[in-house]
Formats: sequence, structure tokens, C-alpha cells
Amino acid sequence: MIRMIQSTSAGHAKAYFNDALLKSDYYLNDQELPGRFQGRVAARLGLTPEADKETFYALCENINPLTNEPLTPRTIDQRRVGYDINFHCPKSVSVLHALSKDDHILSAFQTAVQETMHDIERDSKTRIRKGGQYADRETGELVWAEFVHQTARPVDAAVPDPHLHAHCFVFNATWDQKEQQFKAGQFGDIKRDMPYYEARFHKRLADRLVELGYHVRKTDKFFEIDGVPQNVIDMFSKRTDEIGRVAKEKGITDAKELDALGARTRAKKVKGFTMSELKDHWKDQIKQAGLNSPDHIVRFNKAREPDSLTPEQCVNHALDHRFERASVMQDRRILETGYRHALGSPVALDDITKAFEADQRLIHIQEGSRTVSTTRAVLAEEKRMVDLANQGKGKLRPLYLNEPSIGLKGEQFEAVRHVLMTPNRVSIIRGRAGTGKTTLMKEAVSLMEKVNKHVTLVAPTSQASRGVLREEGFKDATTVAHLLHDKELQKNLTGQVLWVDEAGLLGTKDMTALLDLATQKNARLILSGDTRQHASVIRGDALRILNTVAGIKSAEVSRIYRQKNVEYREAVQALSDGKIKQAFEKLEAINAIKTIDPLKPNDTLVEDYFATIKKGKSALIISPTHKQGDAVTDAIRTKLRTEKMIGKKEVTLPRYINLNMTKAEKEDPRNYKQDHILYMTQNMKGIKRGTAWAVKQVKGHYLEILNDQAEISSLSINDHKNFEVYQKSTINLSKGDKIRVTRNGFDTNERRLNNGQIVEVLSVTKKGNIKVRNPISKIDYILPPDYGHIAHAHCITSHASQGKTVDEVFISQPSGTFPATDLKQFYVSVSRGRDKAHIYTDDKQALMEYANEIGDRQSAIELTSRKDLTRDIAERLSREAMNHNTPSTPKQKSIENIPTLKRDTYEPEI
Repeated sequence: MIRMIQSTSAGHAKAYFNDALLKSDYYLNDQELPGRFQGRVAARLGLTPEADKETFYALCENINPLTNEPLTPRTIDQRRVGYDINFHCPKSVSVLHALSKDDHILSAFQTAVQETMHDIERDSKTRIRKGGQYADRETGELVWAEFVHQTARPVDAAVPDPHLHAHCFVFNATWDQKEQQFKAGQFGDIKRDMPYYEARFHKRLADRLVELGYHVRKTDKFFEIDGVPQNVIDMFSKRTDEIGRVAKEKGITDAKELDALGARTRAKKVKGFTMSELKDHWKDQIKQAGLNSPDHIVRFNKAREPDSLTPEQCVNHALDHRFERASVMQDRRILETGYRHALGSPVALDDITKAFEADQRLIHIQEGSRTVSTTRAVLAEEKRMVDLANQGKGKLRPLYLNEPSIGLKGEQFEAVRHVLMTPNRVSIIRGRAGTGKTTLMKEAVSLMEKVNKHVTLVAPTSQASRGVLREEGFKDATTVAHLLHDKELQKNLTGQVLWVDEAGLLGTKDMTALLDLATQKNARLILSGDTRQHASVIRGDALRILNTVAGIKSAEVSRIYRQKNVEYREAVQALSDGKIKQAFEKLEAINAIKTIDPLKPNDTLVEDYFATIKKGKSALIISPTHKQGDAVTDAIRTKLRTEKMIGKKEVTLPRYINLNMTKAEKEDPRNYKQDHILYMTQNMKGIKRGTAWAVKQVKGHYLEILNDQAEISSLSINDHKNFEVYQKSTINLSKGDKIRVTRNGFDTNERRLNNGQIVEVLSVTKKGNIKVRNPISKIDYILPPDYGHIAHAHCITSHASQGKTVDEVFISQPSGTFPATDLKQFYVSVSRGRDKAHIYTDDKQALMEYANEIGDRQSAIELTSRKDLTRDIAERLSREAMNHNTPSTPKQKSIENIPTLKRDTYEPEI
């Protein structure tokens, strides 16, 4: 693992040097290795290799240690002093190093660290802000101090665990060859690309360990060494476990807060141990666990079968994985995936890179400081979708030649009029959250039926179709997937109308299939949705592409009816318009944004939530991440139990968590673990659809699986289209708990349960049967003990909340959730309430900046045509203005000034 931590003051960096780098309180006698200055700037300055205190302090103060003059032109308070880039070994590697008799592992680790730091140095840049320019210039020079540690911090004054890691403190200085001066660096791109550097580091380290005679076993993200038992790895993870335990208790998920928590929970110094004595302690721990010391059994094991993996196969895996859920992807994210796929294989880093660069399937476009790519197949798919939509323009007779009597007003009237009187096969209604799309849909369907048109109503999800739409009176509403597979249902479309609600959730593939079907059946296709809300998980923001790229005219419904409070409604309106600053001002005015203590992030939310539900109001808690949602759920359930709103007794039942593997991940046998659950989606020989099988063993490309009847079967990984992979977990349930169904299914009485449906637990029997009730329909269900596809619903993600409306919405959005924050997520979350929104964060300014990111995924057509150039520049200027707190905004700038910014001088978000 690699982590990059910013230091914002000289005092902080100096304290860090004293406390954590030079002579840390977990550095004891010969555990300490001397620090070293490295990098081209170090050579340019003529620094001695040893990282001494005086030189380190001078660089912290932005002083040239040889001349005592300022190093870079500007020295300000709270400047970015530098960044600690720390490299961590897999635990099995640390254990083997600690128990080995020489430094062969240490040498391999240091070489991998140094080579990766040189990668980072080669990519270093500085900003150019002179003469009206807004650009970055490559410099390729940095200076850093490297410190190698061999142990973790002790826990409870015990002997520290082995943990080989390095801190490379990079100072905020680089050499601008063109301007002939030292300047501050531009580290944003380096931080953005940290997963790429991490993958290169792990690949280098793994390759060297393989050369040394070890067998590498790929894990989810990293690797471990074969032969080191998992219980030994767990035994020597005390520090990680301690931080994780305390973090869970305090609800901390943010990386910065976890770092701070690590500092606050450091154990006191343990004196008197030499490295030799520590090794004896570690060996004793292993023996007490009933294991032999692994250092002599894992190296030079019997050779495995030669790995047949090729660079081209690594690239194929990366393309399949990355382009399943995106049309455009940064090159380095693709390469990162290819490098990780090659862990444990002799395929070289450079060979993977060369194969990627030579792949003719890819189209590369330079955007600012990064290269992004799409594939020719993705581009062709999007073009076919756009062509199908355009082919339907002017092809049909309007349903009404004269304006009908429409019982609505304003935008709703115009939207209904649009779909009734258009001559185009495809029409779009873009309705913002809370604008009454269901009301206008009812009116339009009624008028279509008056002219003998049958309307087939579908939606992408079960909850939207069989749940929300049926509850609104559309009793035959079904899913898009059902329509695309049901030939009888398709026959009813001939010459009729197909209406897709929540069409913004459709990907390119399904949208193309619907366009094909509508064309074949000479049917009208009405797409109703909101491109400002969440899009499909699968590749392609199809509705937005049809609207903006294909030019399919849309009727806009923007007047919001849901929010009763004027200022709250205006805040939601501003969010839907992308006016983030204005929206935050409105939310601040109604005290919707509340500052929380990072160490007690859920306390205020819990109290406010309970005050609301005690008034008899409906309420919903939303968080951008499952991790934060779990922390909130724990706090809510504790309070519920205290208030006697859920039962005292708790039953632990199995829960299945969908791993959402891509096709590429399913095709890699290394990704299957013992006791993974395979849920069958199709019938196969000897295996019925709807049954669950546990993975017992992986044999090459075959899985040995076991069902609940103890029947054993064999399944080829090539049949991955016929199953989904789940991780088995547990869930604690009590009477009164809210739970969410996470997969379509049936109860013991064959009543259908829809994915996303929220129900309340009425009782849990000793045998584990769960009686639940739908609070809207009042229908009761009985779930068997092994149903498994459920989760707590006390706090849900914004994706799961889409389509829901409550009196008051509570949004848990601490800084740990910011990587999952963007305008779509924030807009969906805030717009769920009728009366109030409550937003809980520890950093209002940073939340506003993250919420300013639009979240649209760029299409292949947009990437290659560059038609969105002006929009991208305007969005970049807007972000820069906000981040620097300048008064100017894109709308205040003259459009004549925008084209002066070239494509390679800005960085649009994807």
C-alpha cells in the first residue's frame, strides 16, 4: 500500500521528523536505519546523503540549506511544506523479513521503493501562472528524505509487530529548467495517480520476491507470500486491528482522521529490545500458536507450473474490467489494472506498458496533464445508439394533430403536449427531483389511451417499476430487463407506446436494445428521467448522450413542488442548476448544514433524527458510502434499543453481499475464495436457477461447489454469465429493525420481493424466520433464515434513496465520504425531503468543493469529437474560482477569453 499525506506547516513537518521519522518511539536500538536524502534536487543542491536534522529543518522552512537563502520565491504561513509518501509491505513480507537471517527482502523492498519514487519524480511538475498562462510544466526533479522502518508501533506496551515500511518525505520544491529557479511543485496529478504508482510498486516488489524464490499469491488489491499462514498474518496485525477497532467505535472513516487517530493511540516507548531479541519474541509467538517458524519453508518451494500469462492478456483483462462501467478512462487507471493482474507472473511492467500503447483497439486523447482513452468498440456502440435515435426523427404521425385538452399547467402541460404532438419516434422528458413527473405521466397515459394507444410502462430497477410505479397505480409496470427478454410482452408494442421511467439509469447497451425494439415494432419511445441524478452503474450515460449528442429534443420540467419551505426549495433548485455556492448559501440560511466533531461524527445526527421520528414524521438517513452508513447504523440501532424502539433480543442470520465482480474479475480464478457464494441466475446441467452454492475449492479454471443439500458439483469459470458472486457475512436483527432487500426474490409464500424494497421487521423466530411488513402497502412477508439478501436500512446510500420522498432527510457527509461526493450524489440526497434537510459534516468548505464536481461520465463520442470543449473549460474555471475563493465565476468571464485556454492546459473531470 502507498499513502500520501500532506504537511501544511513547517512546525508540523519538524515535529513529524522528530516523532515519526528520525527516532520514532517505535525505533529501538538496531531497529533504526539511517535516513537518506534522494532525488535530483538533492543532487542539484549538493546535499549529503544522510538526512540530518538541520538540513531537514531548513527545507521545511523553504531555506536553501547551503546558502541560507529562500529556496522557492514564495514563503507563506500554512504553506504546503511537503508530502509523506509512505510505502507498506504486505504483512507476510514483513514477517519473513523479520525472521530471515539476512537483508535480501529489505534490499528488494528498498529497490522497489526507490524505483517507484523515481517514477513519481519523473512526473513532477510546477505551475505556470505568468503572462495570463494557466498551465503546468514538467520538471522531473524532486528532493525527498527516505526513512525505512522495520516494526509497527507497539500496542498496549507490548512487543511491536514486524512491519517493513518506508516514509519518503517529499519537499514542496522542484527545479524549473526554463525559468532557471526553484519553484513549488504541482502535486495534484501525483496524488491523483497514486493507485498507478502503488500498482507499479507492488509489481516490482512481487517480481523481486519471485526471483528470490518465493511464491506470490494475489489478494484483492495486493499480494501475500505463499507459505505464511493467515493466522500468522493476523497475529502480527495488532496495530492495524487496534486503529480499526477504535475507528469503528468513533465512526471514523476519513484517511486523515485515521492518521490522526493513529498518532493519538500510540503506545508509550518500549525500551531495551535489539532486533535480535525482537526476532526471538516473534518466533516464540509463532511457536505458541502451534506453528513452525515459516522462514525456512516458504522460500525455494517446489516450482509451480509456468505462468502462461502474456502482456496482451494483462491488457485484455484491464480493458474488459475498466470499460465495463465506463466509456472513457484515464490511461493510468487502465495500466494499474493490468499491472495488478500480473502480480506473481513473470510478465514485466514495461512489456505490459508497451502492449497497452501498441493496442489498436484504443483511442488516446490528451486532456490537460493526463491521457484518457476509449475503445473503437465503445465508440461504435454509442454511435449506433445515436444513429438509431436520429433515424426516428419525423417518422411518426403525432398522436394528436390538434392540441388536446390537458388538465395540467405550465411546464407539466408543455411536457404532456410535447409527447402527444411530436412526430419523432423518441422523445425525452427531463424532470428534476420533486417536479411531479408521475402526475404528468398519468395525464399523458390517459390521453394516449383515449386515442387507442396501449402504453407499456417500464423502469430499469424492480423498485422503480414493480415498487414505486405500481404503488402509483400503474399495475402492469415492469423492468426493462423483463421487457427485453419477454417476447410476448414485446408483441404488445407493435404500433403502440413504450414509456421508460427513471431512464437516466439506463446504460448504452440497454438503451440501444430499447431503440432497436421500438424501431422494429414501429413504437414510440418516451424516456422520462433526470440526468442530474445518478446514472447507470453500467457503461454509458445514455439519456444524457441522446439529449446532448444526438440532439433529441426534451421537454423540461423544472418547477419543484416537493419542498414546502421556500428557501429549501430554492436550495434544491440551485443544486439542480449546478449553482453550488448559491445552494450552500440557501442551506446555510436555513441552518441545514451542521458542523460535527470528527471524533463524534454521529452524535448530533442521532439526536436530531430521533427528535424528528418522535414527532411522527417520516425520515431518511443517507450517506455516500456503505462504510459511513454502517457506522451510522450502529449508532442508530444503539439508540433505538435504548429507546425501546427495537427489541432487546437479537438474532444473527446469514447475509450475502454482492461483490459486483466485472466479467474480467469473474474470469480470473484467483478472485474466488473458499466459501464465496455463487447465486445461479440461469439453469445449467444439474444446477437450478435461483440456488446458492458455496465455493469449496478452485481447480484451475473450474470451481468445486457445494449446495445446502451437501451435493457437490463442478462449474467452469467460463460459465460466469450464469452466476453472481457473493461474500457470506452476518446481520443482527431485532424486532423493529428496518431492512432493505438487496436482490429480487420470493418469500416462503411465493410473494415477490423487489431489490431496494424497504420493510420493517415484525418478528424473528428462534428458527430464524423473519416476518416483515411493507410500511406502504402493509403487505406482510415471511423470509426464510437463509434468505440472506438483506441489509439494514437505517442509513442508505444516495443511489438507494433515488425515487424516495420523506418529511425530513438526514445526510451524514463527513470528510471520509468526500471521495464519493459529487453534485449528483449531493443533489439526490438533499432533494429527498419535503420539509427539511439536515447535513452533517466536519468541513463545509471542502464539502462544497467536492459537491461542485458534476459527476457526468464523458462519452466516447464527446471525447473524440471534443464538442464539449467550452463546457469543460467553463467548469474548470468555476472550480478554480471556488477553490481559490476568487469573486469571478465562469458566467462573469467573457466568452471571448475562453478559447485562449488550449485543450492541454486544463483538466476536465470525467
